[in-house]
Amino acid sequence: MQDHEKKVFDTEDLLQMETRYRASFINSLGGFKSVILVGTQNKQKETNLAIFNSFIHIGANPALCAFIVRPDVSPRHTLENILETGFYTINHLNESIYKNAHQTSARYPREISEFDAVKLKTSYLDDFFAPFVAESEVKLGCEFQQRIDIELNGTSLIIGKIVKIEVPEKCIQTDGFIDIELAGSLTVSGLDSYHKTERLSRLSYAKPDKWPTEI
Repeated sequence: MQDHEKKVFDTEDLLQMETRYRASFINSLGGFKSVILVGTQNKQKETNLAIFNSFIHIGANPALCAFIVRPDVSPRHTLENILETGFYTINHLNESIYKNAHQTSARYPREISEFDAVKLKTSYLDDFFAPFVAESEVKLGCEFQQRIDIELNGTSLIIGKIVKIEVPEKCIQTDGFIDIELAGSLTVSGLDSYHKTERLSRLSYAKPDKWPTEI
């Protein structure tokens, strides 16, 4: 694309955009992102399932991850359940369930389980409290650790410790790398564009005196 075909936007341009247009525009800027289903239930065993595109790796030791919850000006059943019970699951999307997963973003009332509404099955691993998505290939069970409220826009960063993992054995490489492409995990751009991936290569550990090689 030539320079004359590009368009420059500033803060004033963003403010002039229609609300939903701006949300779609800004959400697309970050490129491809992880997309997950977060499974929870309250103490009454009422299950909930919600899609998020803000998964963040925090660290490996301890194994910590996080995701962003939007402002709780309306009922946020996922957040409520996590704060009440301390447990939740993270489930990768694959091609067979991405439409079901997308439908969980609809605002169902508390008494309706998204698992039932979008026709996905619950599964439980050992004695872990929160429900997993049976159709998901890569599943993480998390224990709530910390909520960080972001005053700038009213969102919250939810940090959890990974305490349970289920992944296809064929996807685990000899060096510990998990081939999520082999598991069929999808990615997302913007709010509603789902993608399969095609790996170019894995590269060797970067050192100042050596150009990376394919591994």
